[in-house]
Amino acid sequence: MVISKNRVIFVMGVSGVGKSTIGSLLSQELGIPYFDGDDYHPKENVLKMSNGEPLNDHDRFGWLASLNQLAKEQVINTSCIIVCSALKENYRTIISLGIEVVSKWVYLYGSFEQITKRIESRLGHYMPSSLLQSQFEILEEPKNALKVNVSLTPTEIVKKIRKELMNTSEFGLFGLGVMGKSLSRNLANKNINISIFNRHVDGVEENIAVDFKNEFEELETAKPFDDIENFVNSLQQPRKIMLMVNSGKTTDIVIENLLPYLSEGDIIIDGGNSNYNETKRRLDYLLSKNINFIGTGVSGGEEGALKGPSIMPSGDVEIYKMVAPYLNAIAAKDANNLPCCTYVGKEGSGHFIKMVHNGIEYVEMQLLAEVVQILKLSGNNNDEIADILESWKNSADSYLLDITVKVLRKKEGSAWLVDKIMDKAGNKGTGNWTTIATAELGVPSTLIPAALFARYSSFYKDDRVQLNNLYGDANTSTLNLDTNDILKAYQFSRIMNHFQGFNLISEASKKHEWDLNLSEIARIWTNGCIIKSSLMIELVEILKETSNILMDKKIIEQIKDLKSSINIVVLQCVLNELSTPCLSESVQFFNGYISKNSPANIIQAQRDYFGAHTYQRIDDPSEKFYHTNWS
Repeated sequence: MVISKNRVIFVMGVSGVGKSTIGSLLSQELGIPYFDGDDYHPKENVLKMSNGEPLNDHDRFGWLASLNQLAKEQVINTSCIIVCSALKENYRTIISLGIEVVSKWVYLYGSFEQITKRIESRLGHYMPSSLLQSQFEILEEPKNALKVNVSLTPTEIVKKIRKELMNTSEFGLFGLGVMGKSLSRNLANKNINISIFNRHVDGVEENIAVDFKNEFEELETAKPFDDIENFVNSLQQPRKIMLMVNSGKTTDIVIENLLPYLSEGDIIIDGGNSNYNETKRRLDYLLSKNINFIGTGVSGGEEGALKGPSIMPSGDVEIYKMVAPYLNAIAAKDANNLPCCTYVGKEGSGHFIKMVHNGIEYVEMQLLAEVVQILKLSGNNNDEIADILESWKNSADSYLLDITVKVLRKKEGSAWLVDKIMDKAGNKGTGNWTTIATAELGVPSTLIPAALFARYSSFYKDDRVQLNNLYGDANTSTLNLDTNDILKAYQFSRIMNHFQGFNLISEASKKHEWDLNLSEIARIWTNGCIIKSSLMIELVEILKETSNILMDKKIIEQIKDLKSSINIVVLQCVLNELSTPCLSESVQFFNGYISKNSPANIIQAQRDYFGAHTYQRIDDPSEKFYHTNWS
């Protein structure tokens, strides 16, 4: 994608609306080059139109591609104006391919009768008025353009274009917390003209947006606000406003505060950690107000938001296309330099997969915590543990593994900082939501609740201290594990974690009819996000073939190789009274999930005994339900 401070203003509309006149006047007004798209038609196209024959899409493709090349060449050095009909959405897609962020569209429109009179009054133009009807028939009005009625005088039209495109921002960022500030700088670094907003609270939050703008050179052209009406009015229509505020009631309050100043067709993008059910509710509510809504998961933390996060938008696909250039511009890039941003699906599916992302993240963090504890109780100090983990990068590399090494090495004076941190883990709710979702869907994503409840248990510090005094420390004197076994146990558990996460997404997709692409979701998680890893890169290809990664031949071979090590590690931890909830649950889950016969027949018999809930029989293929009088 070409990122430039320069802009290409495309002036479009059917023949006769005055594109050339407006383009020429605008060129003089702004002092930038002007190009008439008609001059770039090949001779065969001009001859065809001169003979009264309408062009087909095949005829137009080469012409559109040449205009795209012209725009790319010009925008490197200067802004420019290009006028052309570009009547279909796919035509406009071709023309602006690779320069979406720097492309600005002006749509000149009028009635058929009005335009017919204009064409008939022109002399020497190769296109007869008889072809106008065919243009109106194929015309697809752009949603993402400045619409100007040609009833205005040319001077008035130019004045309106200059006011709307040159004096307003392309994108608005609402909320300047840690993530909002980083995303604002990211947008500005991509030469996107932005307006930024933060509320004003006397004595608490004053001049936040102005001070932030003045702090960073890249924000020189950003427009700062603490007044909502002025902020909204500073944006080009249809307005694109990304919310980076606390989820829940705060998001609803902000939306209500924005609504009085928005216009039909404006777009709100919720980039917070919202519950996917709330996203669906907000989407439906705003649709009733003729306002568009995109629920967007954003992962990467402060650094990712600044340098390139993983972005997970959902909602109406046509509305997504209008904001895609901006989201793609700021997203991280994968190994093929494609943005780690993709249209996820309908409704709140973007926030759903961000929620699952965070659930997977909970488990990955807990697994590393358990591994560090095992290595420490095996006699290693923090530097030695960091060395061991660093040696694992060739086979189990991940962002979380990398930062854990750095955490372990960090010292405050001569002491390791991590040893001074209170062992009480916090959470912000997404792990809770994921646990609820997996229960509601009836999917056995057991590792996420295990990681969540481990955090909950850690918070009962006083109880743990008192109980430790009563029951004593764990007996780890015989804990003697080979580091290669610990690595393999870690790898085994991570496979189970990722299986459960993607299985949960798959089942949710089926229930809600979201039609989610698991491989594409894995792809956008290969960079920019907290759970990026070498394993995730492997899953991109695996998930193209199956939604169940445990069925993949390569994964099967890995599990068979890792299985004995997870058994050894968990057994030794149990025998030495060491709590490893996620390592333990991973093998328990796997053993149960691959069991041909489970003890659930006992449960069904019990349920039928006390509640007449019935059961099916393995010797009756009809799947008929039975009830027995057990007494």
